[in-house]
Amino acid sequence: MSRRDSRVIWLLLAATFVVILNETIMTVAIPKLMDDLHVDALAAQWLSTAFMLTMAVVIPITGFLLQRFTTRAVFIAAMSLFSLGTLAAALAPGFPVLVAARVVQASGTAIMLPLLMTTLMTLVPPAMRGRTMGNVSIVISVAPAIGPTISGFILNYLAWRWIFLIVLPIALVMLLIGMRFVENVTETQKSRIDVFSVVLSAFGFGGLVYGLSVSGESGGSGAVLWISLGVGVVALAAFILRQLLLQRTNRALLDLRTFRSPIFTVAIVLMAISTAAMFGVIIVLPLYLQHVLHLDTLATGLLLLPGGLVMGLAAPFVGRLYDRFGPRVLVVPGSILVSLVLWSLTMVTEHTPVGMVLAAHVTMSLGLALMFTPLFTAGLGAVPPHLYSHGSAIVGTVQQVGGAAGTALLVAVLTLQTNALLTSGASLDAATASGVRVAFLAAAIISLFAVVGSFFLRKPADTLPEGAFAH
Repeated sequence: MSRRDSRVIWLLLAATFVVILNETIMTVAIPKLMDDLHVDALAAQWLSTAFMLTMAVVIPITGFLLQRFTTRAVFIAAMSLFSLGTLAAALAPGFPVLVAARVVQASGTAIMLPLLMTTLMTLVPPAMRGRTMGNVSIVISVAPAIGPTISGFILNYLAWRWIFLIVLPIALVMLLIGMRFVENVTETQKSRIDVFSVVLSAFGFGGLVYGLSVSGESGGSGAVLWISLGVGVVALAAFILRQLLLQRTNRALLDLRTFRSPIFTVAIVLMAISTAAMFGVIIVLPLYLQHVLHLDTLATGLLLLPGGLVMGLAAPFVGRLYDRFGPRVLVVPGSILVSLVLWSLTMVTEHTPVGMVLAAHVTMSLGLALMFTPLFTAGLGAVPPHLYSHGSAIVGTVQQVGGAAGTALLVAVLTLQTNALLTSGASLDAATASGVRVAFLAAAIISLFAVVGSFFLRKPADTLPEGAFAH
């Protein structure tokens, strides 16, 4: 790659790390926010739910944005939105403004990852994509993993506003550097956005993510849950039919011809399962550590940090191994490792040593590191160049829906089991520990599908013709 191309990719990597770090940084701040802003737990969860909802609604539109506007324009828009949202959050006088600020932040975050993926696939030669995508995996996997750690450390000494005040100058610096050095590296094409597709996408993906979020909060019941999921499923079905019709004339908001590649389809399914497992564990493990083993916020964050660091340190090596040997030799052992850890976590009790939980989390992080880089690289590498932006948007959308589904499933199962035991007279610690075990059992069963699917993944051809999947 030329110096210009390398510089653009590294700038996008750094900016994407900052915005994705912000996605999970609020998880351990909820109790403090509830006290300071005088809101209950159900309302406070909207800080995370609104963020995920916005991501799910905006990401499907990025396929169109990346084709219609230049790299530089999209970068400036994304980082400007993120910086504006961060400033508004830091100065928020009350809870409604803070939620609105999180929505603005999420709008910028949603654009950055597909922009990075599309730019990388456009600029990096196929023989180097594994090692470069390894760096992307650091951003995608480590940033969410260390978010709670950083947040816990800040909250141990400072007020919650400092979470945003520390991120803001970093975001502004990235914006200024990007305005100076990010250049246009992709070709644009004039096209009109299909407004009806945008509406269907918002109700489809938004309904699913909201319904899944409500499921986690309510323990899997309630009229709002079923209405949201029903609206989401119907709107998503209509959205898919609309895209199949529009892509005949290359006007689809999200071009589904990417799924004509079996490699892309397998990679997307495995990615959904892996993301569900990762985000589910990110939520459930802190609950277990704090409510059962009675660790404080800072100790919980520090215990989860080594796993995030392992993912980050392993990713570049995994990328080089991918370039040399392909995806299967990495994804098969990675999926088995993740599954074994999840099965081992089904045996935790209120007396499990903290060291064993740490070892399990680090081992699982290594397994996920073996999976993410090959899945991103093989999946997008199996898509022809003119569909890179749509493939990147689908990857981002699947991550959001998969993360929401994993979180909702595990939290709902945990809640139902815990409440059932509490009503039968069990102690809070014992009931919660049992709920955690059943939650991990659900994740372990799902992980078996990833183990089976990993044997069907292979390395795509180095180049695909520009007109592939055109009809």
